[in-house]
Amino acid sequence: MQRYFVAPGQFAGAGVTLTGDDARHLGTVMRAKPGDVFIACDGAGREAQVRIETIEPGKIAGTVLQWIDTGSEMAWRVTVAQSLPKGDKLETVIQKGTEAGAAAFLPFTSRRTIVQYDERKEGKRLERWRKIAKEAAEQAHRAVIPEVAPVCSWQQLLRSMKDYDLTLLCYEEEGRGGTGLKQVLSAFRERSPSVANPRVLVVVGPEGGFDPQEAEQAAAAGAAAVGLGRRILRTETAALVALACIAYESGEMGG
Repeated sequence: MQRYFVAPGQFAGAGVTLTGDDARHLGTVMRAKPGDVFIACDGAGREAQVRIETIEPGKIAGTVLQWIDTGSEMAWRVTVAQSLPKGDKLETVIQKGTEAGAAAFLPFTSRRTIVQYDERKEGKRLERWRKIAKEAAEQAHRAVIPEVAPVCSWQQLLRSMKDYDLTLLCYEEEGRGGTGLKQVLSAFRERSPSVANPRVLVVVGPEGGFDPQEAEQAAAAGAAAVGLGRRILRTETAALVALACIAYESGEMGG
């Protein structure tokens, strides 16, 4: 059954309106007809089975048959802060990170960021990143579209760390015999058992890793530096490994 995100305002009582590219895809590509059923999500956690009533160019109107509770979101709300990598690697992080359950993405620049940040291109890139998150959320049968924030600076990221219950700095130096991710996650669960839906920030550096001074600054801001194993991971791989570990530790995998 096809799944589409619609703006919250397009749910009006028992009525739903699908517009734009999604309406064209459902009506033209999928050749839907009145009476067919699709899944509509508002991007904030609500989704419903919808029966198509009318089809017009660029617009499909339907009626809610039943509301659905899929429980597809992670219990731990994980934001991935990713230093801007080269090429289209951030697109990979957003796509695969959305599939893995990330709640939000926060791109940033740091000392060893190679990419030259161009504010003039920011709007188009942000629009593309958000479209990738939307399409990945649909593919993964999620009811929430992860937020993709505008690019921020390292100093701005440091100031935001206080807003999270746990901040993890993925630091390759810790992978060489230092503190592992499992240790930090287990310790957090033990000391914060009453936090039902903790907000977690996973911070990943650029291709060249973090500068030692940045690691010190993050620690001063409350971040825990963690290793992700004994191997050096690519920047676009680190967040996915961290998300998988968090999903396991939070109980999403069962047990």
